[in-house]
Amino acid sequence: MPPFLRYLVPLFLAAAAAAATSATATFVLEEATIESIHRAFADGELTSRGLVELYLHRIESLDPTLHAVVELDADGALAAADRADAALLLGSAALPPLHGIPVLIKDNIAAAGGLNATAGSLALVGSRPARDAGVVERLRSAGAVILGTASLSEWCNFRAPGVPAGWSPRGGQGLNPYVPSATTCSSSSGSAIAAAANMVAVTIGTETDGSIMCPSSFNSVVGIKPTVGLTSRAGVIIISPRMDTVGPICRTVSDAVNVLEAIVGYDPRDAEATRMASQYIPEGGYRQFLNIDGLRGKRIGILRKDFFRFPQGSIQEKVFGKHFDTMSQLGAILVDNLEIPSMKVINDAVQSGERALMLAEFKLSLNSYLSELATTPVRSLSEIIDFNNKHPVEERTAEFGQSYLVQSEATNGIGPTEERAITKLNKLCNEGLENIVQVNRLDAIVAPGASAHSLLAIGGYPAVTVPAGYTSDGVPFAICFGGLKGSEPKLIEISYSFEQATKVRRPPPVLQRCAI
Repeated sequence: MPPFLRYLVPLFLAAAAAAATSATATFVLEEATIESIHRAFADGELTSRGLVELYLHRIESLDPTLHAVVELDADGALAAADRADAALLLGSAALPPLHGIPVLIKDNIAAAGGLNATAGSLALVGSRPARDAGVVERLRSAGAVILGTASLSEWCNFRAPGVPAGWSPRGGQGLNPYVPSATTCSSSSGSAIAAAANMVAVTIGTETDGSIMCPSSFNSVVGIKPTVGLTSRAGVIIISPRMDTVGPICRTVSDAVNVLEAIVGYDPRDAEATRMASQYIPEGGYRQFLNIDGLRGKRIGILRKDFFRFPQGSIQEKVFGKHFDTMSQLGAILVDNLEIPSMKVINDAVQSGERALMLAEFKLSLNSYLSELATTPVRSLSEIIDFNNKHPVEERTAEFGQSYLVQSEATNGIGPTEERAITKLNKLCNEGLENIVQVNRLDAIVAPGASAHSLLAIGGYPAVTVPAGYTSDGVPFAICFGGLKGSEPKLIEISYSFEQATKVRRPPPVLQRCAI
């Protein structure tokens, strides 16, 4: 912020507060989008401070039940909102694309200031990063207000097998806002829950293998899993540099694309991956591909075997049949009954080599992250394991154990075992998705929910997950469009056109009557 603006901020606070007071009477928080928020800003119906206060109140009302939020930085968020309001009142001609928009980031993403980044572990409480993660730097540059951190499966679901999705010692058990007994699914659960329950319009998740796609599916929100390297992993607790990516989880494709455009790009702290992926960023950005006619002419491969496993006559079978009819009517060319022969191996992390590589990469990545923290109670994976042994704060931590952490600690870098795993994964990619896309000249593949998560994970491929329907019990399910590296423009066109034609998403019914 320019120095002169610091002195002008106090002069605008009274006006901003007055506008915020009237906001609750005219602004509709339910299903608010970036566009509707910015329109309310421009019309004087809402301020960023007023919006932050609305979301804080909503979180206070809902989170004791849903456990979507780990930590809030209310003071920091309100100060950032005041600066955004002051800039708006100054009449700046070129406000950034996420100006004044509150954002929740997953609890494995570092934000300098008042927030921890703990990956759900009590061992990292009290840690402080020396600087923002790369994606947080870009969010702030785009005008976003960092509101707090979203809950997750501890260590991004890499503590031990059998740990419930959405659970961590620090955040508790996240609940699905549609059907509390249903799964929240995988590690970016809090981000998906918060977006679904209208606790915030924009959240950020991370994915190794399914952690954006699956919670987006089960919580009826849109998730974009970008090509690995399109977004920086600097300052993020990750499992695998080969597979991990950072992406938006929002309620609409348009919002998710706006956020994606803000966070992509080269980062010298994640130089190799972001340099390679920067070649895929289109001139003019991603918003140009929000094309309502985006399905026309697209060749989309339907992966039937190993993916569409619904009982005959089920709601899912009927819904997907209708969706395919809709896509055809909108000009898509559907190539049906495609099969990837190696899917059983790809879906088995041990057979594919994925598990062996993840175990080695996790230790290397985590120790590197810890070494860069300004302050932290632990400096290595070994110390985290010791902490957990000494502090079994809940019976369930002892029940689940920490076998993945222990196995990871026993690794010693990228050796012959890991090299063989890399070779096998590369072969599975070449003979799997790469082959089926090239032979059939596909623009994208389509699969239900997160069923293609491992297929897309092992090669660092992108995906967009869009709400597709609800079971008879009210549990959401999604449709997923995936493609080769750098295919985000086509995936955005396809998913936006599909979303606008179907408009499936609805807010959680039990929350629609919740006062804000």
